[in-house]
Amino acid sequence: MNDLVHELNQEAATTRRVLERVPEDQLTWKPHAKSMSLGQLALHTAQTPGMVAGMLAGDSLAVLPDAFKVAQPASRQEILDAHTGSVAGAATFLEGLTPEKSAAIWHLSVGGKEVMAAPRGGVVRAILLNHWYHHRGQLSVYLRLLNVPVPSIYGPSADENPFM
Repeated sequence: MNDLVHELNQEAATTRRVLERVPEDQLTWKPHAKSMSLGQLALHTAQTPGMVAGMLAGDSLAVLPDAFKVAQPASRQEILDAHTGSVAGAATFLEGLTPEKSAAIWHLSVGGKEVMAAPRGGVVRAILLNHWYHHRGQLSVYLRLLNVPVPSIYGPSADENPFM
């Protein structure tokens, strides 16, 4: 197993623990009018690895400006199922990522304007992984604001200590 697949699987387990805490009766809750709802953020967090892996499968991607809108899920199970499929798709992509394909420049254009051109491997790190962790962190803040116990992510949280 390559290092990226190992990292994906390790982080997927942590992400799943966070997603499992999402209260189903609060899926439409927002901390601010400009924020995604809890359900939208959870679904986006669940879908990110597989969605990005799918985007990176080709040499370029051209999308319309509203392509990255996130749907409102109807249930926590929908979010968890999306996470399972997303991680499986990302793992398959990463297992097949050769050094040559990783080094190749990948292009993203939005509304006909190129907004990114970078080595595919760099996009894997920056968007498939780091962007995913960023949204998981946002989700943990949403949980805290809703008084939901936050699981351990990289060590103890105020609610859970894996070292005790």
